[in-house]
Amino acid sequence: MRFEVLLTRDAERDVEELYAYIAAHDSAGNADRVLDRIEKALKRLRTLPERGSHAKDLLALGIREYRQVFFRPYRLTCRMAGERVHVYLIVDGRREMQALLARRLFNA
Repeated sequence: MRFEVLLTRDAERDVEELYAYIAAHDSAGNADRVLDRIEKALKRLRTLPERGSHAKDLLALGIREYRQVFFRPYRLTCRMAGERVHVYLIVDGRREMQALLARRLFNA
């Protein structure tokens, strides 16, 4: 079974901002490689939507419906809804995550 993977506007903006930041502060080649890794992670969610772990930041709050996929140092946070996978967050995992997750997931 294949699942539909949908990015929220925030997640789309995350990808654009990551690409722009890496291209400006490192190189366009490295930005392309990160974009490729993001695309591969999203493709894998089509067939394995429950891959990844539960977000520890959210488990501490008793919330289990969100999963996270790491492609170091980046992190993708998503939730299954029927035959769809909604991606809410694609960011550098070294950021302070609890406030960011709360803002994105509870205001989504």
